[in-house]
Amino acid sequence: MDLTLLHALILGIVEGLTEFLPISSTGHLILVGDLLGFNDDKGKVFTIVIQFGAILAVVWEYRRKIGSVMTGLGHDPVARRLVLNLLIAFMPAAILGLLFGKLIKAHLFQPVPVAMAFLVGAVLILWAEKRNHRIRVESVDDLTPLDAFKVGCAQCLALIPGTSRSGATIIGGLLFGLSRKAATEFSFFLAIPTLTAATFYELYKERALFSADDLGMLAVGFIASFISAFLCVRWLLRFISTHDFTPFAWYRIVFGLVVLATWQFGLVDWTTP
Repeated sequence: MDLTLLHALILGIVEGLTEFLPISSTGHLILVGDLLGFNDDKGKVFTIVIQFGAILAVVWEYRRKIGSVMTGLGHDPVARRLVLNLLIAFMPAAILGLLFGKLIKAHLFQPVPVAMAFLVGAVLILWAEKRNHRIRVESVDDLTPLDAFKVGCAQCLALIPGTSRSGATIIGGLLFGLSRKAATEFSFFLAIPTLTAATFYELYKERALFSADDLGMLAVGFIASFISAFLCVRWLLRFISTHDFTPFAWYRIVFGLVVLATWQFGLVDWTTP
């Protein structure tokens, strides 16, 4: 297999497996891309574009729910409220991303800042899981616009690579009174407009970086991302029915410490700012 296609396959699998877990897909992609030497401008845009494969996995998993919402927009207040809530939750990160995205990419898309974000995010997850959860919202259909806005503000933390978009929205949802299932499903649905917008915005803005020769690379990454994300989403829904997110926090701690230790002792030539 061509080395570029192999790199695309690896990154696609990493994207799919990490996008919807609270362990930061962007952080993993930056670290793996750095190890593979695929961390130039094209590599960074590639890791954003293949997110669309993971999005389609959620669309497929929830195709019946999404179909009923789309067909019910004209007459079903529950469907209209869900779409409104998604728009409200989408806006804070979209606005901040447009304002500060270039600055964040220039200074924080590096392995060591990502590792630090892994550790900080782990502490927040452990703290959130130790609190008593007072559940106000059992279902994703029961969210109010204010609930959606709060989750949207939490999603802004994910602009820092290594934080985790799903982690910020799910843990934020738990803190704001959503049940574990409602927080997780709303995070899934919120990924659709958020990551779709990011994918096409980056692809349009950096279109000069790609040519027809890159279609194979993009296709391999896209397909790998879709398949691995589909399997991961199904597994996560089963997992949260009987577990909390503490194991992911410990994973983040171990992973972050390994990156920092290998950087500190020169065992891995991580890129530094």
